[in-house]
Amino acid sequence: MGVYIILSKLTDEGAETLKEKPERVKEVNEELEKMGVKVLQQYAVFGEYDFVNIVEAEDNVTVMKAMVELASRGTIRTVTMPAVPVDEFLEALK
Repeated sequence: MGVYIILSKLTDEGAETLKEKPERVKEVNEELEKMGVKVLQQYAVFGEYDFVNIVEAEDNVTVMKAMVELASRGTIRTVTMPAVPVDEFLEALK
């Protein structure tokens, strides 16, 4: 299993959906889980992005497929980064 950081920004359509139906965020999290991507932590943020998600998935392809599915809806754009725990990274440097 790998951990990934997903930065997401709502499109105009996504912002309208969120305003009309705030619980949609949790519904999307449930959909992601069915696609093999488990949301570990989620934050609404100010600035360039609207949400920061920390997720877990089996592999890169699983996350990529899920992000393509979300992007195809036209409500959100994402930037996804694989994350390595610092201790694991430091051990790899030895």
